[in-house]
Amino acid sequence: MPAITVADVTTLARIPEPGPTDLDRRVRSVTTAPVGHEGEGFPVRRAFAGVDLRDLDPFLHMDQMGEVEYGPGEPKGTPWHPHRGFETVTYIIDGTFEHMDSHGGGGTIADGDTQWMTAGSGLLHIERPPEALVASGGLFHGLQLWVNLPRAEKWVEPKYQDLRAAEAALLTTPDGGALVRVIAGDLAGHTGPGSTRTPMAMMHATISPGAQLRLPWRRDFNALVYVLSGTGSIGPDGQPITTGQLVVLGPGDVITVNGANQQESRLPGLDVAVLGGLPIREPVAWAGPFVMNTEAEVRTAFEDYQKGKLGVIPATYVPHGALGGASS
Repeated sequence: MPAITVADVTTLARIPEPGPTDLDRRVRSVTTAPVGHEGEGFPVRRAFAGVDLRDLDPFLHMDQMGEVEYGPGEPKGTPWHPHRGFETVTYIIDGTFEHMDSHGGGGTIADGDTQWMTAGSGLLHIERPPEALVASGGLFHGLQLWVNLPRAEKWVEPKYQDLRAAEAALLTTPDGGALVRVIAGDLAGHTGPGSTRTPMAMMHATISPGAQLRLPWRRDFNALVYVLSGTGSIGPDGQPITTGQLVVLGPGDVITVNGANQQESRLPGLDVAVLGGLPIREPVAWAGPFVMNTEAEVRTAFEDYQKGKLGVIPATYVPHGALGGASS
């Protein structure tokens, strides 16, 4: 079940129809995400694999985590790891995840919540399912997006944003055929709760079978559409799309996505993540968990991590299974 549902979408604000001179964005490329594993072994689709960073800018990397139905004892997370120079945005569609970092941020997110972590000058971080979920198993599905920071922002103090599902702006199309959840950015005067250092937008749309979404989009933003589940088509030429595919769109004012008339019986429609941002257009030096502007800065990041300058594991952290239970 997609994060955040509405019993009656006709009660929501409507996305305005595009103007007669608004230009539909055409498809530039469609790629299919390869499947891999992250952290302690949870399955992911590497959404941006094979796409030039210049087409993604200001975004760097995105994993679709799951969708997976875990058995008892199977849920997995990541060990403690460092970050510097960018932001991680973790959006949970189904399931529950715990977060903790060495700068005092953290908490539990579930079913439509988003954890927005600005690593900035650097910290240590861990994310994992809660101990109760490890014991019981259950459905897990989400996204983790990496957003680059411009040179002037890479050394900011780390920051944590806890964005609850109920804070997302919710809109629908004029005929009520799509539900759009605005996590960050602005859509028709409705702003998502995410506070962004890099101008950007992040949205999750569910498009009913046979329905169409025409989404106004800033001309100075790039435009990416990733298919979380379902089938449909995109762009003025009706390019077919399906689960696990990323579409890079060209310039214009409108993103057009259509839900196929027939979907899998378990799906309410076509689910897509829509992303766009103002390109930073600065050099990117990237190695593992560090994204800087020069190779020398990346080497310094590794050295600082080895010296303990990116923080230490908080004393309040309790490993799963340890006496006293899990901490959040």
